[in-house]
Amino acid sequence: MAIHSHPHQSRLLLLFALALTACAVALPAARARDKDAPAADKGGASDKSAAQAAKDDDIKLPPFPADKTIHQSIHLGAREIKYDATVGSLPVLDEKGKTIASVMFTAYTVPGANRPVTFALNGGPGASSVYLNLGALGPKHVQFGAAGDSPSDPSVPTDNAGTWLDFTDLVFIDPVGTGFSYSQVKVEETKKRFYNPKADVEYLSRVIFDWLVKNERLSSRKYLVGESYGGFRGPRITHYLQTRLGVAMSGMVLVSPYLNPSASDDGDLSPMPWMLTLPSIAAASLERQGKLNDASMAEIINYTRGDYAADLLKGRSDPQAVERIVKRVTELTGLDPTFVRRSGGRLETQAYLREVFRAEGKLGSRYDANVTGWDPFPFAPTQRTQDPILDSIIAPTTTAMVDFITHTVGWKFAGRYEALSYEVNSLWTDADAKEEANERIAHGSVEELRQAVAVDSKLNVLIAHGWDDLSCPFMASVLIVDQMPIMGNPNRVQVKEYAGGHMFYSREGSRAALRRDAMQMYATH
Repeated sequence: MAIHSHPHQSRLLLLFALALTACAVALPAARARDKDAPAADKGGASDKSAAQAAKDDDIKLPPFPADKTIHQSIHLGAREIKYDATVGSLPVLDEKGKTIASVMFTAYTVPGANRPVTFALNGGPGASSVYLNLGALGPKHVQFGAAGDSPSDPSVPTDNAGTWLDFTDLVFIDPVGTGFSYSQVKVEETKKRFYNPKADVEYLSRVIFDWLVKNERLSSRKYLVGESYGGFRGPRITHYLQTRLGVAMSGMVLVSPYLNPSASDDGDLSPMPWMLTLPSIAAASLERQGKLNDASMAEIINYTRGDYAADLLKGRSDPQAVERIVKRVTELTGLDPTFVRRSGGRLETQAYLREVFRAEGKLGSRYDANVTGWDPFPFAPTQRTQDPILDSIIAPTTTAMVDFITHTVGWKFAGRYEALSYEVNSLWTDADAKEEANERIAHGSVEELRQAVAVDSKLNVLIAHGWDDLSCPFMASVLIVDQMPIMGNPNRVQVKEYAGGHMFYSREGSRAALRRDAMQMYATH
């Protein structure tokens, strides 16, 4: 997922993150300096150094334990699937061979020949892979993120009818700073090595390569799944693997991807920001009326890329343009006409999410416009609380994943598990990309998507979205794909939409639909 913080929170988050990260990553470096120092003479100074070294050692994170595998099974329909569940780690090395981070993974593999293997990453930046693991693809499912779900509900895993394990092995990777994965260098070096788009893609690509080598799976068919900022990573990692590490993916599944961040810029001039969000707002209204379907959404998409865009561009050159926009947008959204008129038919996401449920004293979520939470500050001029979904999913996913890792599998580690790290998100930068504009976040990943598809005429891409998602709206991907050249078979790159929001897989029917579409894509190679 892509984490969106409110401006008033960002400074506090940054200060908090710096304090935490300084404790987490600076001390190992200090310990290393003590280790490399000459043997101390007897006396007060040496005693002081020894005491400081001992103090540093007392709070040092222990190394990860050895990989551990257990045997499990699930029932998928009438079939029983037996599989191995492995929790393990891979080191990240610098150019001199020094370990600078340890990355944890969770793998589910079914014995047998010619099995594909799929690597899965979430986004944030700062999100672990638990959301795709326990929410969507893995053999076990924990319910979270849908209307009515509570953080204090029992986090009991059940067999996942939507799992992909019957047609592919699955490897879930937790990037540095998420899950139990951690950096072993200072904070500034951590930002340079891990917390920017270029470095992030390069070390994660190497982690995938190293897992394939370690497990003797280089000859397997390989796929990549990325959600949200993981969808931003997806094309970049695939292209880097193709052209730099010599590993060719057979396909990508991009779940609610963050492909082109700059598309939502400059709403004062460009119609694009409003074109991206209107269809999802209209979809949420249709869903509340029980009228959401492909046909009704096709009509809205046509209006958005047609008359709506044209009238936005006309501005004051056509006095009737605003009247037409206000009338149609009011019809599509069910909002108060006064609110629509005051916004000029340009519906800012957070203002909309407060307005649509204001009478109930609730807020809608940007991750699923029809999932609501109580507004603890209803009279404030702007939203003062975090997103209703974002904070509520941390407890169930953390509880379930830590219990699985440490109790069910028995992979014991004393570090803190980060399902969703605001600290990592606040530290993320475009560092070391000053002269490489195409590496920046704002550049997006559309260029790499086109290049990856062009390099391999057999590469297939499925882009999956929830209708109600206002964080990474589906309309962005529709427009991106429609502007791509047709390179061979036009069905190689497809956009699919489902009921729900950013994590549409929290709904059983949408999770099943994603499974069917993914299975069909895997069968084409």
